[in-house]
Amino acid sequence: MADITRRLGWRHLRGAPTAHIRHHRGGKLLHDGPGLSFWYRALTAALSEVPVDDRELAMTFHARTADFQDVAVQATVTYRISDPATAAARLDFSIDPDTGVWRGAPLEQLGTLLTETAQQHALDVLARTPLAAALADGVTAVRERIAAGLADEPRLPGTGIEVVAVRVVALRPEPEVERALRTPARDQIQQEADRATYERRAVAVERERAIAENELASQIELARREEQLVDQRGTNARREAEEGAAADAVRAEAEAARTVRLAEAEATRSVRLARAEAEGAREIGDARAQAQAAWLRVHADVDVATLHALTGTRLAENLPRIDSVTVTPDLLTGLLSRLGARE
Repeated sequence: MADITRRLGWRHLRGAPTAHIRHHRGGKLLHDGPGLSFWYRALTAALSEVPVDDRELAMTFHARTADFQDVAVQATVTYRISDPATAAARLDFSIDPDTGVWRGAPLEQLGTLLTETAQQHALDVLARTPLAAALADGVTAVRERIAAGLADEPRLPGTGIEVVAVRVVALRPEPEVERALRTPARDQIQQEADRATYERRAVAVERERAIAENELASQIELARREEQLVDQRGTNARREAEEGAAADAVRAEAEAARTVRLAEAEATRSVRLARAEAEGAREIGDARAQAQAAWLRVHADVDVATLHALTGTRLAENLPRIDSVTVTPDLLTGLLSRLGARE
């Protein structure tokens, strides 16, 4: 929409670079081109604004396939007005001199023209295509047919319209048919998923079985090794017992031999000691006898009084120490009597 300002009965129009402005006054073309800016009087000016940028036209329509199934077609057509003068002459692109708003709906007319033309060619190609083929390869076929049909349509160049591109977004059947078509694929996918699940379970079971077999084999091997260990321990114990018994026997024999040797040595020592003691006793006896004999020989010639004195002396030497002696009359009388009798 053009930008229009008012100044004392005059109007100033400033167009966009993507809008082609045509200004007529009195049947004469005064201004013609995109992005114009000029002054004019509203009462005498006839203005047209034709967009020259690329525009997207989305369309949705229904078609029927060769097997009488309804499908919905979603497409987008990109177009532009390549000849603004022709388009302004064929369609009403005039704008209000005061507001710059289109007096009619030219873009809607272009949209209707493009939609009906595209729909006609799409219906034609889908009417000869079964539903399964249309859903599989219909997008490409419909797009090519619409593009070719719009390129060959004589009304579009005569209106100054150029088709830039055609895109078919989707071809969709009715919801019931779509669900019916999805069911086999969904079942197949579910079967594949179930098959994959069963395979995973089978693999898991096989792995568990292998693990169990490995564990059982490990237990068997462990039991066998434990049996070998027990046997080896028994063998070692028997060997240790035998070696211990042999060592004890050797030790006992050595102890017995040592005891015998000690006993023999003790006996020999005892015999020697007894012999020595006997020899010593004999020698002592002999010495005592010789001493006694010598003593007797010495005292043989001594008189009795001397012997009595020596005897008293020896007796006195062997008597214990006497601190005090009490002589009673009876004892004194007896001693005196004995002495008197001896005299």
